[in-house]
Amino acid sequence: MLPLSLLNAAQNKPMLVELKNGETFNGHLVNCDNFMNITLREVYQTSAEGDKFWKLKECYIRGSTIKYLRVPDTLLDAVKEEQNRAREAGRSARGAHVSGAGPRGRGAPPRGRGMIRGGGGAVRGGRGRGRGM
Repeated sequence: MLPLSLLNAAQNKPMLVELKNGETFNGHLVNCDNFMNITLREVYQTSAEGDKFWKLKECYIRGSTIKYLRVPDTLLDAVKEEQNRAREAGRSARGAHVSGAGPRGRGAPPRGRGMIRGGGGAVRGGRGRGRGM
Protein backbone atom coordinates (compact mmCIF):
# COMPACT_ATOMS: atom_id res chain seq x y z
CA MET A 1 0.00 0.00 0.00
CA LEU A 2 1.38 3.38 -0.93
CA PRO A 3 1.59 5.91 1.91
CA LEU A 4 0.33 8.82 -0.15
CA SER A 5 -2.77 6.94 -1.29
CA LEU A 6 -3.46 6.10 2.33
CA LEU A 7 -3.02 9.73 3.36
CA ASN A 8 -5.32 10.92 0.58
CA ALA A 9 -7.97 8.49 1.79
CA ALA A 10 -7.45 9.65 5.39
CA GLN A 11 -8.59 13.21 4.80
CA ASN A 12 -11.02 14.41 7.49
CA LYS A 13 -10.21 11.30 9.55
CA PRO A 14 -8.46 11.28 12.95
CA MET A 15 -4.78 10.42 13.06
CA LEU A 16 -1.81 10.42 15.38
CA VAL A 17 1.52 11.81 14.19
CA GLU A 18 4.76 11.24 16.08
CA LEU A 19 7.73 13.37 15.16
CA LYS A 20 11.37 12.33 15.20
CA ASN A 21 11.89 14.52 18.29
CA GLY A 22 9.23 12.57 20.23
CA GLU A 23 6.36 15.08 20.14
CA THR A 24 2.94 13.73 19.20
CA PHE A 25 0.00 15.38 17.45
CA ASN A 26 -3.55 14.03 17.53
CA GLY A 27 -5.97 15.63 15.10
CA HIS A 28 -7.97 15.35 11.90
CA LEU A 29 -6.13 15.40 8.59
CA VAL A 30 -7.01 18.40 6.45
CA ASN A 31 -4.51 18.08 3.63
CA CYS A 32 -1.28 16.39 2.55
CA ASP A 33 1.12 16.80 -0.37
CA ASN A 34 3.65 14.65 -2.22
CA PHE A 35 6.35 15.38 0.39
CA MET A 36 4.04 14.11 3.17
CA ASN A 37 3.70 17.62 4.57
CA ILE A 38 0.39 17.54 6.40
CA THR A 39 -2.11 19.95 7.91
CA LEU A 40 -4.13 18.88 10.94
CA ARG A 41 -7.11 20.57 12.61
CA GLU A 42 -8.44 20.26 16.17
CA VAL A 43 -5.00 19.17 17.33
CA TYR A 44 -3.76 18.00 20.72
CA GLN A 45 0.02 18.30 20.91
CA THR A 46 2.02 16.39 23.54
CA SER A 47 5.62 17.14 24.46
CA ALA A 48 8.30 14.50 24.00
CA GLU A 49 8.38 13.88 27.77
CA GLY A 50 4.59 13.53 27.89
CA ASP A 51 4.19 16.11 30.65
CA LYS A 52 2.95 19.12 28.61
CA PHE A 53 -0.12 19.38 26.41
CA TRP A 54 -1.39 22.03 24.01
CA LYS A 55 -4.63 22.37 22.10
CA LEU A 56 -4.24 23.90 18.64
CA LYS A 57 -6.92 24.90 16.18
CA GLU A 58 -4.71 23.90 13.22
CA CYS A 59 -1.08 23.00 12.60
CA TYR A 60 1.24 22.27 9.69
CA ILE A 61 3.82 19.47 9.99
CA ARG A 62 6.72 19.12 7.60
CA GLY A 63 6.93 15.59 6.19
CA SER A 64 10.68 15.21 6.82
CA THR A 65 10.11 15.54 10.59
CA ILE A 66 7.54 12.72 10.79
CA LYS A 67 8.59 9.48 12.45
CA TYR A 68 5.29 7.65 11.93
CA LEU A 69 1.59 8.12 11.36
CA ARG A 70 -1.24 6.15 12.86
CA VAL A 71 -4.64 5.97 11.21
CA PRO A 72 -7.77 4.00 12.17
CA ASP A 73 -7.70 0.29 11.27
CA THR A 74 -11.02 0.63 9.45
CA LEU A 75 -9.39 3.10 7.07
CA LEU A 76 -6.55 0.67 6.36
CA ASP A 77 -9.04 -2.07 5.53
CA ALA A 78 -11.06 0.22 3.26
CA VAL A 79 -7.98 1.36 1.31
CA LYS A 80 -6.79 -2.26 0.91
CA GLU A 81 -10.18 -3.29 -0.46
CA GLU A 82 -10.25 -0.33 -2.86
CA GLN A 83 -6.76 -1.15 -4.17
CA ASN A 84 -7.71 -4.81 -4.64
CA ARG A 85 -10.81 -3.79 -6.61
CA ALA A 86 -8.74 -1.45 -8.78
CA ARG A 87 -6.13 -4.16 -9.35
CA GLU A 88 -8.79 -6.68 -10.40
CA ALA A 89 -10.40 -4.15 -12.73
CA GLY A 90 -7.00 -3.50 -14.30
CA ARG A 91 -6.37 -7.21 -14.77
CA SER A 92 -9.71 -7.81 -16.44
CA ALA A 93 -9.22 -4.81 -18.74
CA ARG A 94 -5.74 -5.97 -19.74
CA GLY A 95 -6.95 -9.54 -20.18
CA ALA A 96 -9.52 -8.44 -22.76
CA HIS A 97 -6.87 -6.53 -24.66
CA VAL A 98 -4.43 -9.45 -24.85
CA SER A 99 -7.03 -12.12 -25.64
CA GLY A 100 -5.82 -12.67 -29.20
CA ALA A 101 -8.78 -11.14 -30.96
CA GLY A 102 -7.06 -8.80 -33.34
CA PRO A 103 -7.88 -7.20 -36.67
CA ARG A 104 -7.68 -10.60 -38.44
CA GLY A 105 -10.46 -12.13 -36.42
CA ARG A 106 -10.80 -14.20 -33.31
CA GLY A 107 -8.39 -17.10 -32.99
CA ALA A 108 -6.55 -16.52 -36.27
CA PRO A 109 -2.92 -17.64 -36.16
CA PRO A 110 -0.27 -14.92 -36.31
CA ARG A 111 1.42 -14.24 -39.62
CA GLY A 112 5.08 -14.39 -40.55
CA ARG A 113 7.82 -15.22 -38.09
CA GLY A 114 5.45 -15.13 -35.13
CA MET A 115 5.03 -18.88 -35.32
CA ILE A 116 8.69 -19.65 -34.62
CA ARG A 117 9.16 -19.49 -30.88
CA GLY A 118 12.28 -21.30 -29.88
CA GLY A 119 15.58 -22.82 -30.74
CA GLY A 120 14.28 -26.10 -32.15
CA GLY A 121 16.41 -27.01 -35.18
CA ALA A 122 13.63 -28.91 -36.96
CA VAL A 123 11.36 -25.90 -36.85
CA ARG A 124 13.95 -23.58 -38.33
CA GLY A 125 15.57 -25.90 -40.84
CA GLY A 126 12.52 -27.69 -42.14
CA ARG A 127 12.49 -31.09 -43.84
CA GLY A 128 15.06 -31.96 -46.43
CA ARG A 129 17.05 -28.80 -46.16
CA GLY A 130 20.63 -29.42 -47.18
CA ARG A 131 19.92 -32.98 -48.27
CA GLY A 132 19.92 -32.32 -51.99
CA MET A 133 16.25 -33.02 -52.70
